[in-house]
Amino acid sequence: MNLLNSTTPPDVQADILIVDDTPANLQVLSQVLKDSGHKVRAVPNGLLALRAVDSRKPDLILLDINMPEMDGYEVCRRLKTSADTEDIPIIFISALNETLDKVKAFEFGAADYMTKPFQFEEVQARVSVQLKLRRLQQELLDKNQSLEASLNRQQALEVQRENLIHMMVHDMRSPLSGMLGYLSLLEMFSSAWPPKHQTYLQRCQESTDSLIKMISTILDIHKMESGDMLLRASKVEISSVARKASEALGGMAINNPIEIENELDQTEALQLEADAEMVQRVIENLLGNALKFSPDGAPVRIRLSPHADQIKVGIQDQGPGIPAEMHERIFDKFGQVEARKHSTGLGLTFCKLAVEAHGGQIGLDSQVGQGSTFWFTLPAQVQSELAPSL
Repeated sequence: MNLLNSTTPPDVQADILIVDDTPANLQVLSQVLKDSGHKVRAVPNGLLALRAVDSRKPDLILLDINMPEMDGYEVCRRLKTSADTEDIPIIFISALNETLDKVKAFEFGAADYMTKPFQFEEVQARVSVQLKLRRLQQELLDKNQSLEASLNRQQALEVQRENLIHMMVHDMRSPLSGMLGYLSLLEMFSSAWPPKHQTYLQRCQESTDSLIKMISTILDIHKMESGDMLLRASKVEISSVARKASEALGGMAINNPIEIENELDQTEALQLEADAEMVQRVIENLLGNALKFSPDGAPVRIRLSPHADQIKVGIQDQGPGIPAEMHERIFDKFGQVEARKHSTGLGLTFCKLAVEAHGGQIGLDSQVGQGSTFWFTLPAQVQSELAPSL
């Protein structure tokens, strides 16, 4: 069938460059492609082909191989080694029909290969396929660029949001500290107050203190995420740190005794070098969670044990437990899960960042109805990330 008179709908108009040193081939190919609705430029040699590409980048090139002065392989090589023209699809049209000739063409970067004498139907079909592929590639590139631009905007907005939150939280700490100071002054005169009013004052102090601690946690998380918090390393006796953490919780442990199980051999090899204050805060956070979700009278256990060349600290409660599918995101910032929906999740995020800053790991073992054990490990050897003691 002669497609010169075909009623097949044409492709979207494209700019096609034909390179062939045979005038008859140029004339026939040009007419076929013009009838398909394309813009066609025809040149008789490789040098003019390169000039034509420099003048206006085509959507597709039909390229003969055997030409004087500069053959098709060299034209293809030059185009494919330039960042400006490497994406132009090239279809070789040649009388060479040996397999090695075709392989060589594809090695130079050809998109397709047709042998002479060519059929109009084949030319139209192969040109159509390459133009469609090029359009799809361009659409994909445009979408990727759009997505990248959108992601960059989103990241910029996220940075602005984080900075704004950080400034607001930082500014909140001063007035809250002032409030706590005034509440302490009121406490000096509260002995003559009715018990009910004394209770109100105590709860107000506790709430204000909780807000200040929450703000400090947010600021510390921001510092660790941005790499601005230095750890102050010193020799740490982990059992002593665990004991201080349990004592610091004070009234929270009235209904739930805290038990420490120390399985560590007191050897120099298992001594930690870490930021003692930060490790204590990690244990306090995990203990606070355990106490909050434990039924009255149920003990909370701190288990200290060796773990390869590390020390493992586990905090076990007898609370409702946490489903397995929620274990990973419970350490995310503001990662609330159903079992612990009344918590912001900031404390656990702080624990994760603090433990990882020491080169350790943190995790959770839990089953619904069987309580939870939050654990973390710390290397017994000093880590290069730790700053020297000040």
